[in-house]
Amino acid sequence: MNAKRIRPDGRAKVTGELKYLTDLSFPGMLYGKILRSSFPHADIISINTERAENLPGVHAVITYKDIPGLNGYGIITPDQPVLCQDRVRYVGDAVAAVAADSVANAEQALSLIEVEYAPLEVLDDPLKALTPGAPSLHPDGNILHQAGFKSGNIDEGFSDCALIVEETYETPRQMHAYMETEGGVIVPEPGGGITVYVGTQHGYKDRFQLSRILAIPEEKIRIISSPIGGSFGGKDELNIQPYGALLALKTGSPVKIHQTRKESVISGLKRHPMKITMKTGVGKDGKLLAHKVRIYADTGAYSTLGPAILEFAVEHAAGPYMIPHIDTEGISVFTNNGVAGEFRGFGGNQITFALEGQMDRLAEKLAMNPLEFRKINLRKSHDRGPLGQRIAETNGAADVLESVKHRLETKKENEIQESRWIKRGTGTAITMHGGGLGYGRLDPAGGRISLNKEGKIEIAFGFEEVGQGILGVIETIATEEMGCAAEDLAIVIGDTELVPHTGSTTASRGTSMVWHAVQRLKGPFQRQMLQMASELTGVPKDYLHLGHGGVVSQANNFSIIITYQELANGFRSDPLVISTNFDFPTTPDAVDSGHFLYSFAGVFVQVEVDLLTGKVKVINLDQSISAGPVVNPIGYRGQIEGGGVMALGFSLMEDAVMDKGSYVTENLDAYLIPSISDIPFGMEVEAIERLAEGDPYGPRGVGEIGSVAVAPAIAKAIHDAIGYWPCRLPVSSEEILQAVSERGLVEWNTVKQ
Repeated sequence: MNAKRIRPDGRAKVTGELKYLTDLSFPGMLYGKILRSSFPHADIISINTERAENLPGVHAVITYKDIPGLNGYGIITPDQPVLCQDRVRYVGDAVAAVAADSVANAEQALSLIEVEYAPLEVLDDPLKALTPGAPSLHPDGNILHQAGFKSGNIDEGFSDCALIVEETYETPRQMHAYMETEGGVIVPEPGGGITVYVGTQHGYKDRFQLSRILAIPEEKIRIISSPIGGSFGGKDELNIQPYGALLALKTGSPVKIHQTRKESVISGLKRHPMKITMKTGVGKDGKLLAHKVRIYADTGAYSTLGPAILEFAVEHAAGPYMIPHIDTEGISVFTNNGVAGEFRGFGGNQITFALEGQMDRLAEKLAMNPLEFRKINLRKSHDRGPLGQRIAETNGAADVLESVKHRLETKKENEIQESRWIKRGTGTAITMHGGGLGYGRLDPAGGRISLNKEGKIEIAFGFEEVGQGILGVIETIATEEMGCAAEDLAIVIGDTELVPHTGSTTASRGTSMVWHAVQRLKGPFQRQMLQMASELTGVPKDYLHLGHGGVVSQANNFSIIITYQELANGFRSDPLVISTNFDFPTTPDAVDSGHFLYSFAGVFVQVEVDLLTGKVKVINLDQSISAGPVVNPIGYRGQIEGGGVMALGFSLMEDAVMDKGSYVTENLDAYLIPSISDIPFGMEVEAIERLAEGDPYGPRGVGEIGSVAVAPAIAKAIHDAIGYWPCRLPVSSEEILQAVSERGLVEWNTVKQ
């Protein structure tokens, strides 16, 4: 494998030549804007669009009356109105949309739309939404979903414990903060169809949803869905597509909508804030015996993938540890806060912060080394998964733990001397993370390979390039498995008219699905290619192989005897096309949402805590990852480092604070994400590629695993430095200063001004 392979889209990205979908323009294009609610919860008394319609340069104004089909969307449950009719449930709710000659005209038109509201009680907290007498935000009440798992007898388990730790952990509402906000262009086509040039993580799912809204057949909707300037889960759901489509069909002109950052903040998805209470007990020997977990997730106003995220958190509540008595319950609650949904880690980050916090607190009370404590409670290679389901055999948990232990021993010896007002601390954590959508959910995959008329080996997948490097993955796997050169390939992704249904570009499944697809495609494709080459050249098939630039013969010193272009000409009217369809590997046990393939991570962190300012600076952030064979070394490292930096923000900086249902922060001028000055100079990534003997499942995905266990490692490092256990994220400077003061770590009268 070429460790220095340049990703196919790399040069165009760094030179600025690449055209993102929000860069596109079309003749006669109009500009769209969406009017969002002025209140987090209110009845709509009336909507008057007359003044906006009469504004010169305005071509269309739409409300709920202009929706020909279903006035609702949602990747599972379509409970979010496209355009609200009688009620708004959060400040991002859409009430009307306009198309005009310019962005300025469109914005002016929005200001002329008159909406009369009757404000209602705002439910800005899950517990408030669950109180008796609270207004119902949806017909079935304020509970979106409940999930749980029980094993053993929790009461008996705790009665046998020598030591019990109980703590409540809280995690923030994090923004995806992608560079390219939601947007694109929707173009009307002859015959009543549309082409949608908008970034998304699931083109076919978008097509299905838009078909219901627009009341037109799916076949008349073409989704061109990449390249995308970042997503991290935030563009897995519909965003501006319905409004652009409705306006384009009404005006007969292309319509471009590109949200400002403020518009993105108000309307876009966020990571679920969670409040997690854990009660965990151990025996005298340090063996975990009982684990009781209660999860409250603030899902905001609408469903999106809230149920699946809650179930993922429930599944990972015991993580990589064997605990005989478990009682986990989770509840996802509707509120009038911003919609929470898909986000890198998918509920694993929140639950892992709590779980690893419990492990560290228990180890401290037992006076045990925290890694040794974990080791005696770790899942073994043949143990079942956290829901009792059969999983692919793996020793990943032990591998990453051993790696972190070695890193801790090595780097502790090289610690830099602390200064008077700076305290250093070291923290570690481990985690496991399920790939794919889990048991009981449709998780189809597939792919297609062909020899096109230009003489290129064309390989097509329904994935999207969201910055994660799927193009590089496809190129690497295809060339190494097929034997051809990168120049021989034509990679096609992100266009429903040109690619097969491959499922969503989510859940750390892309790399794995490409690998599985190529394993199924390569044999039939190679056989037919070589058979045709043999017929055209007269060389026996057994002497032929696919090579760089064409078919090569081992009888002729592996030189090309026929080019791919010549071979394509030989097929003439009957081109060679091989397709495959299959499902992501799942457990054979009927355990709802349970996963089968897991990746593992071990994290080593060092921090500096400034006793005078309360600032926490991460100076080392190393990760050990067990996820099978590495396909693209640079891409692999980039995913883990990027996930680590995103988790650093989750731990120490980021919180999209809401007050009475409205965002306190509406832009990135006050919502701070890690900059280059916040990122550790050295971030080491160790890839542990070992799989169980005979494992047939190939590489696992790493798009999420690098973000999952960083927060608890940072929390442990803070405790190591100043003796304080954070239980709420992000850890603020004010919180650190209070802890410093309570512990008498600074004699303030000795501090020189």
